[in-house]
Amino acid sequence: MTSPGTPIQGVTLYSFTRAFHARQYDLDSLIRKVAADGFGPGLEIIGFSSLRGFPDHIDDNFVGHFRDLVAEVDLVPTSLAVNVDTGLRRDRLMNHDELVEYMRKQIEVAARLGFPIARVQISLTPDAMESLLPVAEQYGVTLALEVHADQHGAHERILALRDRYEKLNSPLLGFTADWGATVTGFAPSLLEAYRRRGASEELLAQLVDLWNGFYAEGPPNTQKVHGERFGAFIGLAARNGRPDLGIDFAINGTGLFGPAPLDTWLEIMPWVRHVHGKFFGIDETGEEPSVPVRGLVRQLVENGYSGAISSEYEGWHWNNWQDPFDIIRGEQAVQRSAAADAGSTMVTDPAEARRILNSHLAQPVRG
Repeated sequence: MTSPGTPIQGVTLYSFTRAFHARQYDLDSLIRKVAADGFGPGLEIIGFSSLRGFPDHIDDNFVGHFRDLVAEVDLVPTSLAVNVDTGLRRDRLMNHDELVEYMRKQIEVAARLGFPIARVQISLTPDAMESLLPVAEQYGVTLALEVHADQHGAHERILALRDRYEKLNSPLLGFTADWGATVTGFAPSLLEAYRRRGASEELLAQLVDLWNGFYAEGPPNTQKVHGERFGAFIGLAARNGRPDLGIDFAINGTGLFGPAPLDTWLEIMPWVRHVHGKFFGIDETGEEPSVPVRGLVRQLVENGYSGAISSEYEGWHWNNWQDPFDIIRGEQAVQRSAAADAGSTMVTDPAEARRILNSHLAQPVRG
């Protein structure tokens, strides 16, 4: 019988992008804010958005300063999100050796800064992940590929990665489970944002109906189906005289609000090394109306997950009328309540978080 998991509370600074871009906070003051408001102990950052000069110009002075700051405020580095930008060149995609070196530099920075996980992206094939295993071993960093809408735990590309992981049998290869893959409704705050951009109630009703129809059909298991759904959102906007909203509808409707059922995560659960607690808002009842946070936390607890959950508020893209710090505070309260309801707890003590995270990442995968 699996012992109940004890997930670690945490946050990604990505949640506060709007405040960061507005220069309300720099990196140091934002980290201090996270600690002071009790959003940790887990701390996740995105290399290219938070670190000037990443990855080529991160010198030892900065590394020392960063590690000293994190130690001072008693946060626990969980994941450095790194990018797989295979299309940087105008003339061609990166070749295999270029990609490995591009990733190596970012993984090295993760290790130097004290992050035990590097979140990597779906552009990495099973062969690429196998090629990066020696890099992960060299730096002692777990590579956790993000399972993000439009994909999900039962998608063909994710299952191919899972099967390769099983063959390689290394605790340094796994997944970051992004809750945006298992959404149950269109975010009310985004509908409000479209309303403020002049979208009619009739159009918004059709938008919700289209998404609900895809939810009823089930998640796309191939890229072909995803492309068809993407086009359907664009067509909806065009037919209603708002072609300017078409790409926005399509990106959000397929790339942020994934309609997969919760049990698709069970396909890869033994390989989940990190979690993005993706969500879009908290309603007047104190709940997340479009992401089943309570069910997701219960699932993690019941399956023995004791890694970090980085609360990832993505409503900042469109919601410029609410405070993201208040929204994070509300969502983390839901997580803690859900863990208690499942007979466990969210870990909020930094020392305990370090111990549990080290144990979680060191465990061999048992599929």
